[in-house]
Amino acid sequence: MTLTKAQFRKKSLDKLRRLSPHNRLYRDSLVNAKLLNELKNVRNKSILIYYPLANEVNLVKIINIIRKNNNVYLPFMEQQSFKMVKFRLPLHKKKFGILEAGNSLRKINTIDIAIVPAIGVDVNLQRVGFGKGMYDRFFASLQKKPYTIFIQADECYTKEKVCDGYDISCDVLLTPKTLRRK
Repeated sequence: MTLTKAQFRKKSLDKLRRLSPHNRLYRDSLVNAKLLNELKNVRNKSILIYYPLANEVNLVKIINIIRKNNNVYLPFMEQQSFKMVKFRLPLHKKKFGILEAGNSLRKINTIDIAIVPAIGVDVNLQRVGFGKGMYDRFFASLQKKPYTIFIQADECYTKEKVCDGYDISCDVLLTPKTLRRK
């Protein structure tokens, strides 16, 4: 029996929901250390990073570190996708409980690095998200593909190909226990 994308998403979400809240800080710190190591020599780059939801790895410390030497952007939801806006405080709670920076008229078409949360990842290192396709549509609108890092609170990986051709793939997958490269 082959695994479908919907089945894998459900299994991955169930696994992430069952993670113990007692060691969340530890898990997040392991991922943060790996990400910081991955970004240690990055200077003067444009970086898209997410602001975490409850079941995602908290990258707030990383945001504060990398914004000193780089242009840091957050997703700003618009219709079926999002655009990038410069990270600036205060953040406002929007749809799905996501914190976003204020809107901007500035159009940003290129980024060097994208740090993206993933629910699951298949054998081709393609992302399974919440099923709305926002990151897929956004990446399709970019002029060039950025160096992409997927972040997971726990590894939800399948050796089967469950993703579609339009699903974004990563260069690096970071979890508390693993680091996978393409």
